[in-house]
Amino acid sequence: MEHSFKAVAEGFLQQAFKRLEGYKQMADKAIAQLSSEQLFKQTAAGSNSIAVIMRHMSGNMESRWTNFLTEDGEKPWRNRDEEFNPPTEDLQSLLMGWDKGWTCLLGTLKRLSAEDLEKTIQIRGETHTVYEAIIRQLMHYSSHVGQIIYVAKWQKGAAWQPLTIARNQSQAFNESMGYH
Repeated sequence: MEHSFKAVAEGFLQQAFKRLEGYKQMADKAIAQLSSEQLFKQTAAGSNSIAVIMRHMSGNMESRWTNFLTEDGEKPWRNRDEEFNPPTEDLQSLLMGWDKGWTCLLGTLKRLSAEDLEKTIQIRGETHTVYEAIIRQLMHYSSHVGQIIYVAKWQKGAAWQPLTIARNQSQAFNESMGYH
């Protein structure tokens, strides 16, 4: 039974890493289609620009995944409210912060072992097992990546380049994969 748990736990960690890495790749492909102006544009009153979403995600990643097993995931140095203010940094700084957050997340996740999954951590004083915290972050980041993609697609309109199978191309894709 122990061997089975370890195999499942290792599979969970591998899949979490793969999915999160995939979220980053999709977001990066969407971001690459936009101008700097489009990234920083607030498309509707009360909405967040893509740059704001990126800053929020980066801040969350650095806070949650720095010293993940030993410190509360809401670090005293994080200013979450500031993440939602209109960005003042330039595009290069925004992208550097984005990559820094993802590097922190993926690097920490890569170093976790199957034995770590049952350990407990704190996020804002609330206790979570490591696997619960990973699932929580998978859900959080996937929702924000979806927002990034939606806003990017909306801004690009007909010039949007699909990130997955293009519309009306499912059958051709399935055939190319040997699936009928």
